Amino acid sequence: MMWTWFHRLASPPSFYALGQRLAPWLGALAAVLLGYGLFAGLWLAPPDYQQGDAFRIIYVHVPAAALSLSLYTGMAVAGVVALIWRIKLAECAIVALAPVGASFTALALVTGMLWGKPMWGTYWVWDARLTSELVLLFLYLGVIGLDSAFADRRAAARACALLAIVGAVNVPIVKYSVDWWNSLHQGSTILQFGKPNITPEMGWPLYASLLGAYLFAGYVAIRRLQNELLRRERRSTWVRELMAGRAVSPSAGAGRA
Repeated sequence: MMWTWFHRLASPPSFYALGQRLAPWLGALAAVLLGYGLFAGLWLAPPDYQQGDAFRIIYVHVPAAALSLSLYTGMAVAGVVALIWRIKLAECAIVALAPVGASFTALALVTGMLWGKPMWGTYWVWDARLTSELVLLFLYLGVIGLDSAFADRRAAARACALLAIVGAVNVPIVKYSVDWWNSLHQGSTILQFGKPNITPEMGWPLYASLLGAYLFAGYVAIRRLQNELLRRERRSTWVRELMAGRAVSPSAGAGRA
């Protein structure tokens, strides 16, 4: 039963229809949470007793850094599914997630550098966390480049899946680099189990921004995945029905996942 449900969801027309219903809700919730989180964090939260107003960059930096790891992990999982079961939706997911993850990784690096200047006195040091995050950006760009390098879409998908899986070894390195090596970057004091070292008036906007960023990433990923499915399935019956304005039958793409 579970496998049947999963296989049906993996069908391109079924996922496209689900995305049409789900994406607007994700976008609306993301707008509300990000609006509250950024407004409360940048204007209402009190200054940090050590860093002053410079700490406010966490309301952008922390969500971006968390998503850079989560999205790559999602790509690696999709890569495993694509290689083992050869499901087209998983192949499209890798391609759809890569630019989103690269954008959040670049944002995490830029905001980290801006935060590092008043804290460390320089924008960049070859710190373990910063360096491994930069490698993560190169991995994302590598997946994007591989996808463009092959004319055969299935061959491109296999190459991207392999790189995503192999590159996943860097995810725990980024996550635990501050614990494994001497690092200028502070350890996890905010998103930790137990009692976080942040006051509620600072913490709630951060958690709202974090959840809002995840919902926003989900919205963008769904829309990109829908576009990728339309591009690859443009000659299929369900896409022709969609373009003609008719309701898409979930069985139109059955057996072509």
